[in-house]
Amino acid sequence: MREISSDALREMANDLEVELDRLERLNREIVRVQGEIKSDSARADLFYENLALKLHNFYTGCERIFQIIASELNGALPSGYDWHKRLLSRMSLVREGRPAILSVETARQLDEFLAFRHVVRNNYGFELNPHRLEELINKYPAVYHEFEVQVRNFVKWLLTLAKEIA
Repeated sequence: MREISSDALREMANDLEVELDRLERLNREIVRVQGEIKSDSARADLFYENLALKLHNFYTGCERIFQIIASELNGALPSGYDWHKRLLSRMSLVREGRPAILSVETARQLDEFLAFRHVVRNNYGFELNPHRLEELINKYPAVYHEFEVQVRNFVKWLLTLAKEIA
């Protein structure tokens, strides 16, 4: 881990909290849209496209958190064609004086959302596989919960470290 001040650690913890708050707002939206699907099945296709975009945004929000951590603590993001996968993988490893942010299992599950984000970015909404979307929607609550708990634990670690070096 590169040298970093206690103020910078507190600022990073705050930045991570802001992203977690945004993900919580997104979570409420996902739950709302799922309710819309149940109450208006005639427009399910439209709602499924909406959910696909929200799952895309979920992983994008997770990745923003990873980017903050990699940039601030580890000095840089990975580069190359597979930098997204490598960034995710690094979050489940102890690196340069910091603990792992995610469990290996949570990283594995998030990898499915990363792959789905790629599909959403490269296909029309009507081309998306509704069964795959349903699988991810069913997995989403547990993955989101585990992600949130693990990142909040990392934020606590940052704040404890900030106090220790102050």
